[in-house]
Amino acid sequence: MTRIGNVLYPAKDVAEAVAFYRDGLGLTVKFTDGDRFAALDGGGTTFAIAGPEEDVTGGEPAVSFKVDDVAATVESLTAAGAQLVRAPQEGPHEIRAVLRDPAGNPFVVYAARQK
Repeated sequence: MTRIGNVLYPAKDVAEAVAFYRDGLGLTVKFTDGDRFAALDGGGTTFAIAGPEEDVTGGEPAVSFKVDDVAATVESLTAAGAQLVRAPQEGPHEIRAVLRDPAGNPFVVYAARQK
């Protein structure tokens, strides 16, 4: 089942971005991975902050969809007109790929790493 897993915002300084959204909007921090990544509770959707090392969208905000099979989803999406930006690759926490929809908007598809 596909669902929105998070909305991804790139930031040069993860700690500064976390403080801004935590203190300014009252978002609760769910998870942090040093200066790489942070996840905040956006009230049903995770608001994710990606540091430079985890910025897979070239500095552009993007929605991330959690899917069962990244490779199969990429195949289906490219057949439907998406442009592949980054082929599926294993990151520290998941397998992910970056695409652009037919209008040029970046988005991510990801799945949990197989153990």
